[in-house]
Amino acid sequence: MLTCIIRYQIDPTKKEQFNEYARNWAEAIPRCGAELIGYYAPHEGSSTLAYGIYDIQNLAEYERYRSRLASDPLGAHNFDYAQQHKFLLREDRTFLKRVQSRAETSS
Repeated sequence: MLTCIIRYQIDPTKKEQFNEYARNWAEAIPRCGAELIGYYAPHEGSSTLAYGIYDIQNLAEYERYRSRLASDPLGAHNFDYAQQHKFLLREDRTFLKRVQSRAETSS
């Protein structure tokens, strides 16, 4: 299992547009095959950093998931919505593999 962490730099004057974007992904991502952990918008501290986090089985499944997401009506709408409103200034993806504790591996 891999965890994808998307780090967004957003326009702080367009936080509501980002929130709408996040709510749309909360519906589309699970439907297209990833396990959504959540979307996180700025609250205190930085007004420009936001995150989206989900689990996916492996990189091959990630490629299939991305294809399904692009053809999903809400997914396609969300890609267009971000382009139209220009609230995303930067988007970086990192794939991490969880390191289990000794207690988890001996159960």
